[in-house]
Amino acid sequence: MMKKQKHQHSIIFRALLWTLVVVLAMLIVKLTQKIVQDLPDIHTLEEYQPSLITQLYDTDGKPFYDFFVERRTLVPLNEIPVDLQNATIAIEDNHFFRHWGIDISGIARAILSNLKAGHVVEGGSTITQQLAKVLFLTPEKKLIRKMKELIIAVQLEKEYSKEEVLWLYLNQIYFGHGAYGVQAAAQLYFGKDVQDLTLAECAMLAGLPRSPGRYSPFINRRNAYWRRATVLKRMVDLGFITSMEAFECQKELLPEEPHPIRSKLAPYFVEHIRQYLERNYGANALYRGGLQVYTTLDSQLQETAEKVYFEHLESFDEQRKKEILREIANKYKIEISTPLPYDIQKLLPTPVQGAIVVIDPRTGQIRAMVGGRDFSQSQFNRAIQAHRQPGSAFKPFVYSAALDNRFTLSTLIDDSPVAYYNDGVDWRLLGRTTDLSDVPHDFIGRLDPKQLWIPQNYSLDFQGSTMLIDALIYSRNVCTVKVLDRIRPVTAVHYAQQMGITSPLEKTLSLALGSFEVTPLEITSAFATLANSGVHIKPYAIKKIEDFTGNVLEERFPEAKMVMSEQLAYLVTYALQKVAEEGTGRATAVFARPRAGKTGTTNGFTDAWFIGYIPNLVCGIWVGYDDCQTLGDKKTGGGVAAPIWGDFMNQILVTEPVQDFTVPPDIVFCRVDPKTGLLALENSADARLLPFIKGTEPTRYAFTLSGEPENIIK
Repeated sequence: MMKKQKHQHSIIFRALLWTLVVVLAMLIVKLTQKIVQDLPDIHTLEEYQPSLITQLYDTDGKPFYDFFVERRTLVPLNEIPVDLQNATIAIEDNHFFRHWGIDISGIARAILSNLKAGHVVEGGSTITQQLAKVLFLTPEKKLIRKMKELIIAVQLEKEYSKEEVLWLYLNQIYFGHGAYGVQAAAQLYFGKDVQDLTLAECAMLAGLPRSPGRYSPFINRRNAYWRRATVLKRMVDLGFITSMEAFECQKELLPEEPHPIRSKLAPYFVEHIRQYLERNYGANALYRGGLQVYTTLDSQLQETAEKVYFEHLESFDEQRKKEILREIANKYKIEISTPLPYDIQKLLPTPVQGAIVVIDPRTGQIRAMVGGRDFSQSQFNRAIQAHRQPGSAFKPFVYSAALDNRFTLSTLIDDSPVAYYNDGVDWRLLGRTTDLSDVPHDFIGRLDPKQLWIPQNYSLDFQGSTMLIDALIYSRNVCTVKVLDRIRPVTAVHYAQQMGITSPLEKTLSLALGSFEVTPLEITSAFATLANSGVHIKPYAIKKIEDFTGNVLEERFPEAKMVMSEQLAYLVTYALQKVAEEGTGRATAVFARPRAGKTGTTNGFTDAWFIGYIPNLVCGIWVGYDDCQTLGDKKTGGGVAAPIWGDFMNQILVTEPVQDFTVPPDIVFCRVDPKTGLLALENSADARLLPFIKGTEPTRYAFTLSGEPENIIK
């Protein structure tokens, strides 16, 4: 009976056991099916494109900025040192070339080592498994994820060669501090390209991927030295290097701080490029696509522009602060204590702002751009976004139009009082006296004060008969208004737009004094037309864009258009040379070379400009406050902006050969009498040598005249 019961129990036990085995088998099969169904398609690696950095290059082909989500630059395996490949295999997977994706002995060894130590000291994952995890899986620590990793590793080894797997791994893996792949790691830790690494440097990098936070020399130098020594010992054990080579490597010091991958040069220029790339290629291509963007930036010019800009504006702030404190002390008869009380501090202005734009007039390429004091505080790019009144900096466009319409540099203009009234359509001549004594009183009585305009010179005086060139040299406002009135605003607007002004311009007489708004970039570009002998070239910042494989996506070339004769451009340049040498721009004298340019100052001294050029470079300077408060009494373009221009140009061209402006064909020089605008007599002491377009020069000589000169512009 007992035997029968035991036999029955045995049958039941075997049945239960087999049932359990079948159930487990079914579960394993279903689990495997589920895992296999959820596996990613490894054939997507045929189009492998990891997240790559987009690099900006300056005009010399040197990288100066990166856009990225993961800092990574793809490099071929033949550019990765054999020492780095061997070091990685030695520390991560010394059976790499012998296993088929999974190293059973390695897993067993890791389990024993970890049990012996009581914590994880060694991993059993092969290089192929690690690659499977970072490419296709999440870092979650679950059994199902580990099973997927093993299956994918086997598939990878079946589809790809060992060299391909190693190449993918070395370009994909994370090395800490934002560096992905061996090229980015080499630049971050050692400031060099991966192919230039030493054996010791290769050993240090190979030890990082297991735990970058633990083994980084910037976080724990002791751990970093120990880890490098471990890698070198493994390389010796495997016969990759000799003991002596390992010993010599131990003498090399580890890096102490990250190498700056890129400088913080030209942040406003960079943002200008970023907006273009994102608008035209999308955010994914910008931050992950590995675009290669070749820009027009000259790094040396940019560095100097930023240096000079900050020095001068900081000096201006200090001077302005002293002026305001002095005004407060004088007004309230008090002594200003230090530190300043809050109620006085709030009376001080915010730091003054400004912009610098440098353009090559022969190509239209933007060589340097400064858009503000601190990009981290304000991303508003004043070089291309700030629309400000140019003041007298607009006058060269008025005189360009005049000189192309029967005026010459010796044309006489009556620098005398004049008044205008607005009839609802345009400004009309009202009278020629400041007290309006020549205007009927009943008419004046009917005028709204807002309809009355009496232009004034900055000096508040009048010079009478003035040659056109002197009106420009000394920036005589009244003369410019009269010239514009004669040629009409619509003509000046046409010339300004042809030369490069893109902002809307009102066809009104106040145009003569720069009463509208422009950006520093566009007015600098317009002056470049004069420097380029009448040929306007649209400014641009990008020369070429390539994808990560080197295919050219777009390439830009100068868009040139002849908008004025080279003779006309030379006449204006000649006059602007005199502006820079003896007129309102004489503060540029520190740059003792042939130069041309024009100052600009607006009402209330809210804007200070100087746009100047030499034959091969144009630089525009603007200084002002964002809220349009005054820069201070008599803070003019000649006193604020021109010195910045002179200092900048003097520093960048100190070793360059001197260039003069070329006199084009059909330009003749004549000695002119400044009182009459006619040819000067041989014994005339105050005769002026002036250029004329052949056929427009005066033909009569100046004799003693009674009364006013002939043909004076009133």
